[in-house]
Amino acid sequence: MRFGRSRKRPCAGEGAFAGSWAGSGCHRDGGEMTVHSLYLFDRNGICLHYSEWNRKKQAGISKEEEFKLMYGMLFSIRSFVSKMSPLDMKEGFLSFQTSKYKLHYYETPTGLKVVMNTDLGVGNIRDVLHQIYSYIYVEYVVKNPLCNLNEPIQSELFRSKLDTFVRSLPFFSARAG
Repeated sequence: MRFGRSRKRPCAGEGAFAGSWAGSGCHRDGGEMTVHSLYLFDRNGICLHYSEWNRKKQAGISKEEEFKLMYGMLFSIRSFVSKMSPLDMKEGFLSFQTSKYKLHYYETPTGLKVVMNTDLGVGNIRDVLHQIYSYIYVEYVVKNPLCNLNEPIQSELFRSKLDTFVRSLPFFSARAG
């Protein structure tokens, strides 16, 4: 498992210190990239929203159990990273990857956690996760008087805007496998 930033060369056009395969759509091996799933958790670990696009394998447990497992893992990794880091980390935990996927993490000052699972070729997408928070969540949930901030998101407009945004990302491919 790798934590933090990739040590691979940056994409063409990026600065030498960018240190990652940016969300511009660069891919290490020229293959297609994709988004598998996205979770939104509140500060108490309640899954407010879950979407999946190109997820090939299910967890084999209920969605409720999967959400608890994901939140518990995020809580543990954040704690581990903050305690074990040899440097003061301004951004904290950003991502980790396995041999099959990469998990990207963004936490807002209010404790909302945005988690996106992608394939390995997708670089640092912190800006993308911030855009999901500020341009979609804030606009279509926080500013919507019909949405209760402490409950799972029921807004079809939010779901539609999120789906359109994710499908428009340069690293999204419906055909990736």
